[in-house]
Amino acid sequence: MQVLADIFTADNTRFLFAGLAVTLIVSVVTVLASILFGTALALLRSYEKYVFGKLASVYIEVFRSTPLLLWILVCVFMLPLGTALGRGALALTLYTSSVIAEIVRGGLNSIDKGQFEAARSQGFNFVQALWYIVLPQCFRRIIPSLMSQIITTIKDTSFFAQFGIAEFFFNAKTLMGILPQKTTITTAHIFVIFGFIALMYFIVNFALSLIVRRCSRGGGEYQFYRE
Repeated sequence: MQVLADIFTADNTRFLFAGLAVTLIVSVVTVLASILFGTALALLRSYEKYVFGKLASVYIEVFRSTPLLLWILVCVFMLPLGTALGRGALALTLYTSSVIAEIVRGGLNSIDKGQFEAARSQGFNFVQALWYIVLPQCFRRIIPSLMSQIITTIKDTSFFAQFGIAEFFFNAKTLMGILPQKTTITTAHIFVIFGFIALMYFIVNFALSLIVRRCSRGGGEYQFYRE
C-alpha cells in the first residue's frame, strides 16, 4: 500500500523507534525513581507524625491536587540545569511519586499492626520489621494498582511533545510535518501515523499487564517475597 510505503521508509521507521526508545528509557527511570521516593514519602506519612511526616503529607497533597502538565511546564522552563528531557523526567518523577506514595500508604494500612509486635518479639527492630516483613507484603498487595500507575506514567510521557522534547509522540508529530515535503499527504497518512502511535503504546502496556497477570496467577511474587 502506497500510504505505508510513504510513511515507513527506513529513515522514518528509525526516527519513530528512536522516539519510542526515549519514551521507554524515561519511563523506566521515572518509575524506578518514583517507587523509591514514593515509598519514602509513604513511610514518612504513615509512621512519622511530626515535621517530616507533615512535610510528606503536604508534598503528596500538593502534587496530587495539581495537573502534571503544570509541573512539566514549571520544570522545563524554570529550572536552569540539565536538558529539557531531564527536566521533563524530573517533573514526571515528582508528580508520579506523590501518586505512588498514596498507593504504598494504602498497602501499608492494609497490613495488620500486630505484625510489628510479632516481629519485635522475634528480635526485629522497627526498620527490620518494615524491610523484611511489612514492605514485602505491602508491595505484593499493591501490584495491580502499581502496575496501573506505571502504565499511566508511560502514557504521560506524551505530554513532553508539547515542549519540543523528542520522545515517541513528538517524533510522530514531527514526521507528519515532514511528510508533505516528500509526498502528498492524505487523511489516510494521518490515520496510519496515529494508529501506529496507539498500537505501540498498546503493545507496550498490554505486555506489561500480561506479565503481571501471569505472575499473579502463578504466585511468582509470593515465591519471591517468601524466599
